[in-house]
Amino acid sequence: MNIRPELPTDAPAVRAVNQAAFETNTEADLVELLHQQASPLISLVADDAGSVVGHILFSPAILLGHPNAKIMGLAPMAVLPAHQQLGIGSSLVRAGLEACRQLGFGAVVVLGHAKYYPRFGFQPASRFGLRCEYDVPDEVFMALELESGTFGGKPGTIRYHPAFAQV
Repeated sequence: MNIRPELPTDAPAVRAVNQAAFETNTEADLVELLHQQASPLISLVADDAGSVVGHILFSPAILLGHPNAKIMGLAPMAVLPAHQQLGIGSSLVRAGLEACRQLGFGAVVVLGHAKYYPRFGFQPASRFGLRCEYDVPDEVFMALELESGTFGGKPGTIRYHPAFAQV
């Protein structure tokens, strides 16, 4: 298994992975919109002998009132159903977080499974005084400081890239 940056030629396979992993086309459509509209992006694939079996995407997010806070939003992350429970998602998350660090981002937020993301250090964003722009349960909106103190003294609302509102 090789985790690598997504290539333009991977686009159809990335769409297929997101369609297979989720019940609707929403995430697949979101990936395409973010590729068109957001920068910088971190888009990684899990490549198994030339076949894309997993995908993760990070796009810039904003902490309202604190425009200089460098934050990425993790969404979506998908693995083909036949390849789930093999550690591929975890490998994608770890590689993606490291890529965020390398680009100088201080934090990552995620709207996801409350039992999955804490294994990577995510905790409820409310512990940092953060709220999600969407009305979601506290335990599913999580944050991780890649650089200690990124959220210190900066409570507020996290806004995802505008493409999220288009799907």
